[in-house]
Amino acid sequence: MNLPSPSTFINLDAMEQKSVLDKLFEPSQILADKVRSDLEKTEISFTSYDEIAQYVGRILRGMNSSESIQEQKDLLAILGAHPRLGAKKVESAQSQQEQASLQAAAKEEQERLAELNAEYERTFPGMIYVVFVNGRSREEIMKNMRERIDRGRIDLEKLEAIDAMCAIAIDRSKKLLANL
Repeated sequence: MNLPSPSTFINLDAMEQKSVLDKLFEPSQILADKVRSDLEKTEISFTSYDEIAQYVGRILRGMNSSESIQEQKDLLAILGAHPRLGAKKVESAQSQQEQASLQAAAKEEQERLAELNAEYERTFPGMIYVVFVNGRSREEIMKNMRERIDRGRIDLEKLEAIDAMCAIAIDRSKKLLANL
């Protein structure tokens, strides 16, 4: 689970870049392709993984503001790569660790979280609730989800999901680099 120096990220081949992005975000070929394509059009260098996460955030916000239907579909696919909170099957090791406290919830809390996930997805078709879980209680997370459902604004949901993904990526990079 090693990360290369952030300064080498732009020089990695496509598979290596995807591997880094998969560790920081959730596995997504669309995200890897978007980042690679954008890097080919710009001259940029990175000195930290915070900068890489912020760069990805700018790409995602650009997709969000695009009027292209394909860009919107691609954005939803990237955001939807995150597992549902409290899901039984979580693919990435990073998400498994981050959601460990949610997995340990009492049955009634797990049911409430599953109901909130379903309501969220009905309210925001194509979206999965994304939040930076680390250090937040189940109650705090469920309260946040309820507030966001009640707000009912998909435009704000996409931005919150993008911000959460970037915060998660920064946190993951710090943990991965600390384990070197």
